[in-house]
Amino acid sequence: MRTLVDANVVLRYMLHDDETLFQIAERAIRDGAYLLPEVLAEVVYVLLGVYSVPREELASRLQSLIDEVQTEHPDVLKTALSSFGMTKLDFVDCLLAAYNNMLGDKVVTFDRKLNRLLR
Repeated sequence: MRTLVDANVVLRYMLHDDETLFQIAERAIRDGAYLLPEVLAEVVYVLLGVYSVPREELASRLQSLIDEVQTEHPDVLKTALSSFGMTKLDFVDCLLAAYNNMLGDKVVTFDRKLNRLLR
């Protein structure tokens, strides 16, 4: 059975703004927490929009987090984060492009900027 973490757990771990909650989050991650891409997208949204973390820093810190958790297709998530850090695209668009380019998933979109990243 997997132990899924929600965005609040990841945020407390990343921000280390409450020692008690940080320790709980750290323990969950150390014990093999599983991070869903949907949760990662919410974390990106909150760190960028609420905490104003610069895109490049956000991408770098979350790429490091991917090494600490269980997740499906970690290389896809890291590639999406890298694209996010270097472009002005939304994270979900970067994630779609990474699934397309790395796993061959077809993406249907009307977004011209996203279309430029697709194969």
